[in-house]
Amino acid sequence: MAGTKIPHVNHIVAVASGKGGVGKSTTSMNLAVALAVQGLRVGLLDADVYGPSQPRMMGVADSQPESDGERINPVVAHGVKVMSMGFLSDEQTPMVWRGPMVQSALMQMLKTVNWGTDETPLDVLVLDMPPGTGDTQLTLTQQVALDGAVIVTTPQDIALMDARKGLEMFNKVNVRVLGIVENMAGFCCPHCGETSDIFGAGGGARMAAETGVEILGRVPLALAVREGTDGGRPLVVNAPESEVAAIYRDLAAKVWEKISAAPVQSGVKIVIE
Repeated sequence: MAGTKIPHVNHIVAVASGKGGVGKSTTSMNLAVALAVQGLRVGLLDADVYGPSQPRMMGVADSQPESDGERINPVVAHGVKVMSMGFLSDEQTPMVWRGPMVQSALMQMLKTVNWGTDETPLDVLVLDMPPGTGDTQLTLTQQVALDGAVIVTTPQDIALMDARKGLEMFNKVNVRVLGIVENMAGFCCPHCGETSDIFGAGGGARMAAETGVEILGRVPLALAVREGTDGGRPLVVNAPESEVAAIYRDLAAKVWEKISAAPVQSGVKIVIE
C-alpha cells in the first residue's frame, strides 16, 4: 500500500471508472451509506472536482461545512461524513482549474478535514474518483494510502474497454483491485416483468474472467435508484427492503471483509435519519 495515511482514517477505498456516465458516483454513495448502515464509521470524499455531484445526491446541496480557518468539519448525511468541492461552489459555476490546482485542493480536503478523532477514527473513507486515468487519478493513487479500488462499469463493450484501462492503472501503481461492479445490468419492466439487457449482458463476467478480478455485484437498471439519486435519498435507506438495496449491502460487506479481513456483523441495523 503506497502513499500517505490520512489522519484518523483506518481504511480508504477508491471507487473508479475509466469513463463517466457508468454510475460510479451512485455506486460510491450507496456503498458509503451501506457501510454506515451496517455499523461502521464512514466518510465520502467527492474527488470529481470538475463535476461534483455528491452534495445533491446525498441530499445536502444547501449545506456548508464548518471551518475554523485551519480544519474543516464535513457535512453529515445519512450517517456518512461528506466532503466535496460542490459545497464550496455554485452548481451552475464550472471549475475552470488546471490539474495542479485540482490535485492541491483534493489533498487539502483529504488532510485538513476532521474525518475522525484519536478515539473514534473513520473505519472507511470512500473516495469517489474522477473518471479517467489522468494526472489527478495518478496523484491520488500515489500520494494516498489506498487499501483497494472498486471498478464500476456497464456491460457494453465500450464501457468495458475503458474500465480495463482504469483497472490496469491501479495495477501499475500497486493498488489492489477489490473487484468489479457491473452497473445497469438489465432492466426489469415493471409492467410485464420481462428483463431487457439494454446495455448488453455478461460484460462484467467476461472482464472478471479475463482479469482474474471478482465481480462484487451486478446492479440492475432501476427507476428507484435514479429517483433516489436525483432526490438526495440513497436507495439503501430510502428503500431498504428492495432487491437493489440488498445488492448494495452485499457489496459493502464484501468490500469491508476484503480491506479489514473481518466480516460485517450479521444483524447489525442502524436507523439513519
